[in-house]
Amino acid sequence: MKETYKKLSLVSIKGKTERKGNLDYLSWANAWHLLKLEYPNSQRNVYESEHTGLNYFTDGKTGYVKVGVDVEGIEHIDYLPIMDFRNKSVTVDKITSFDVNKTIQRATAKAIAMHGLGLSLWTGEDVPELVAEVKEPKIHSLEIPSENWSRVLGYIASNKEMGLDKIVEQLGKKYKVTTKVKNAIKKEIN
Repeated sequence: MKETYKKLSLVSIKGKTERKGNLDYLSWANAWHLLKLEYPNSQRNVYESEHTGLNYFTDGKTGYVKVGVDVEGIEHIDYLPIMDFRNKSVTVDKITSFDVNKTIQRATAKAIAMHGLGLSLWTGEDVPELVAEVKEPKIHSLEIPSENWSRVLGYIASNKEMGLDKIVEQLGKKYKVTTKVKNAIKKEIN
C-alpha cells in the first residue's frame, strides 16, 4: 500500500488540470486515465442504496453518492454531496440524473486522489470554510442616494417576495440598515 501511494503521488498532473473559478481540478477522465496507466487492474465501485436501488443515498433532505476505487486490493471510498453549480447541496426533490452522474465522476476523482494521484489539489480544501467562520463581516454604510443604494434597489426589486424582514436581515449582513433605510426599503417593496 505504501508503494502504491508513493508511486501515484509522484505521477505528474502538470498540464492535466483544469480551472473552474479560482480552483484547479483534475477531471475524473484524466485521473482515471493516469491511474489505469500505472495500475491497469484498478476498479471503480459506484454504490447503490439497498433501500431504493438508486446510485445515490439520501437523508430525506439532500443526497450524496458513495464511490470506491480499488487499487491493488485496497479500496478508498469517497462520499460526496450532490451539489449544484454553486457547490450547494441539491434538495432531494430537485436531484436529476445529470447531478448524480456529475457527482459520481467528482467522487471518482477524489477516491483516486486518496490513493495519492492528484491529492495535492485538495490540500487545504477545508481551510477556506474555517477562515470564513472566523472572519468578521465588513459592514458598510448605506446612504440614500449612493452607488450602493442603486445596487440595493436592484436586489430589492429581484427579491420582493422575501418580504421586508428577510430583505433587511440579508442586507444587514453587509450594510448598516438605519430606520431611514428600512423605511425606504419598505416603500420600494410596496
